[in-house]
Amino acid sequence: MASSTPVSTTAPPPAPASRIKALGVAAMAVTVVLWASAFVGIRAIGPHFSPGSLTLGRLAIAAVVLALLVLPQLLKSRLLPRGREWWPILAYGVMWFGGYNVALNAAEHVLDAGTSALLINVNPILVAIMAGIFLKEGFPRWLIIGSLVAFAGVALIAVGSGRPSVPGEDSTADVAGVLLCLLAAVLAAVSVIIQKPVLRKFPAAQATWFGILVGALCCLPFTGQLITEVQAAPPEATMGLVYLGIFPTAIAFTTWAYALSLVEAGKLAATTYLVPGTTILISWLLLGEIPTALGLVGGLVCLVGVGLTRRRTRRGREAKQKVLG
Repeated sequence: MASSTPVSTTAPPPAPASRIKALGVAAMAVTVVLWASAFVGIRAIGPHFSPGSLTLGRLAIAAVVLALLVLPQLLKSRLLPRGREWWPILAYGVMWFGGYNVALNAAEHVLDAGTSALLINVNPILVAIMAGIFLKEGFPRWLIIGSLVAFAGVALIAVGSGRPSVPGEDSTADVAGVLLCLLAAVLAAVSVIIQKPVLRKFPAAQATWFGILVGALCCLPFTGQLITEVQAAPPEATMGLVYLGIFPTAIAFTTWAYALSLVEAGKLAATTYLVPGTTILISWLLLGEIPTALGLVGGLVCLVGVGLTRRRTRRGREAKQKVLG
């Protein structure tokens, strides 16, 4: 005769908070490294692709790769956006996957990879402010302090990067490029705020894939240009485009969305202050761009700032202890 046991009548316990936190940190680490590599990759293949065609090629490749993961899930769950649920997806698809990428690609025609990554990093401050207002995440003291410290680190790197590497050479900074990077930062920040609620209903991979499809559709007018440029580009440039589509787009935007589903938008965005330093390191190794002393100091300051954003106020620690206790 079968006997009932607590195991058979009790639902499996939820995943420990420590495990969820570890998964979020791992996802963000992948995102930081791959997004940093994207700045270098765009700079490397930029001479062979115009901004619009590069965006279309990157998104088309990412859409195909993610479809292999997402379509089986959709066929099983049949969970598709309906009615007004499409509006935020259309918004961040147009602004982030379409507009952000075109603006960044255009900026990197006149700015080096490190400077572009630095300028984009006004984004976390914008996200923290908008998350506090629109997502009701508030303005935690250590988030604000850490963000300001990290931004100071970015400023130090920017000062170092803005100096010519060779005496008498012009600075890499260009007004049009700077404005394009700032536009890209605004588009990305607004998109993060819009995407956060979508992730409460749709898995990260699906939310990312929907946005990529919208961005790719917006870039379809560049199809003829892309075909012409792929035919003329050397094999290594084409392989670079494939890399950008698979890793910094399909994988990194999905790991970002997964982390965003677990972590407050303001705190998560603060970790992207690590992208410029990582970009400069990769650029140093692959493109031979040697970081300045100020750049290295700025990178350390960024690390300190990101660490400060992870601190909790006394009230937050007490609340956490009550939950655990």
